[in-house]
Amino acid sequence: METSTFVYDGDCAFCTGCAQFIERRVPTGARVVPWQFADLAALGLTEAECEEAVQWVGADGSRAAGPDAIARLLGDSGPLWRFAGAGLRLPPVRAAAWPAYRWVVRNRHRMPGGTAACALPQEARERLYGPAGRPEPTA
Repeated sequence: METSTFVYDGDCAFCTGCAQFIERRVPTGARVVPWQFADLAALGLTEAECEEAVQWVGADGSRAAGPDAIARLLGDSGPLWRFAGAGLRLPPVRAAAWPAYRWVVRNRHRMPGGTAACALPQEARERLYGPAGRPEPTA
């Protein structure tokens, strides 16, 4: 693979708005593409992974999801954005980023620009959060 790829949910208006912001404001060489139009097999991704979180596939084959993918995208960008990406990788920030990211995913249909189409399908919600709709407890 010659270029890194950032994959998002193109069926979600909130996600699409964020991707448009990236394309307008974040100077990255990565391709920013909705998973519905990406060659997932070539990227080594599944639909389930893409429904659960944004994905990063580096030119070197490295992969990341959720806020880790966002950190990689920012790290592949201009100096100010690289600084933000480095901050997002700091252990205490990263520890807080995952619960915040999961909250946004669960509520993206309520976010600015979000629509009912942004809500996760029931199957994806259960995979992520269990039948009760809440995150599964971790040991």
